[in-house]
Amino acid sequence: MASDEFSSFQVYKNLHLPTLITGGVFALIALVLSLMLIFRHLRSYTNPSEQKWIIAVLFMVPVYATESIISLCDSRFSMTCDILRNCYEAFALYAFGRYLVACLGGEPRVVEMLENKANQELREELLEKGGEEGENKKGSFCDFFCHPAILGKDMYTTVKFGLVQYMILKTTCAFLALILEILGVYGDGEFKWYYGYPYIAFVINFSQSWALYCLVQFYHVTHETLQPIRPLEKFISFKAIVFATWWQGVAIAIMCYFGIFPKTGKIQNAIQNFLICIEVNLSF
Repeated sequence: MASDEFSSFQVYKNLHLPTLITGGVFALIALVLSLMLIFRHLRSYTNPSEQKWIIAVLFMVPVYATESIISLCDSRFSMTCDILRNCYEAFALYAFGRYLVACLGGEPRVVEMLENKANQELREELLEKGGEEGENKKGSFCDFFCHPAILGKDMYTTVKFGLVQYMILKTTCAFLALILEILGVYGDGEFKWYYGYPYIAFVINFSQSWALYCLVQFYHVTHETLQPIRPLEKFISFKAIVFATWWQGVAIAIMCYFGIFPKTGKIQNAIQNFLICIEVNLSF
């Protein structure tokens, strides 16, 4: 046991400096590029209703890059940095949804558009049936999965709730993880019933999946109207940053648990933070 810990410490010590330098270079490139984009928007701040949300989403890159390089420098700050990253990630997902709404003309315009689409869908369904059945039909929650367009304004309420619940749960789980870590029962990367990590991971995964699914359904209904801003590319890029980094952390924890990587928190966090330093550059 002692020899394994010593071996892991040697691996960490030997790779720490080159990993820090390489990650620092990638983080610096991402930081410079993202700040240039942010300042470009601030210099041409002609459409505040949309640009404020664009800037909020763009700030994900500096936040991710900065907290990752700080965690690589000193693993003692890893938990604090993770909390800040998780809180901002939740806000950024909400900001991305608000950006799409702003591009559609704001909430009243979105509600009106969704109501018109719902009425059109119901009329088409009525014509197909050739009768009066369904004339007064109301959409149900189940329609959100198969026929989201017929929900009208209720669809927008469901999507907004999906984004807000993730923002609240992600932030709450981040601070709960800190409290459990202080009490010594968090067990980062440990899939054991007496640790808090697997339960928090399950809650975050469900909450995040639901929030992203809500965005997918919203895109499905509004993609034709949003075509001028090329929403698919933006959505895929954003979804990759939020979803892939989370599952990447879980995958690293699983590989450490089964002994593929050394089973120490320092190495596990270092791998995650190093990969994030590289991946934030892929968002451009």
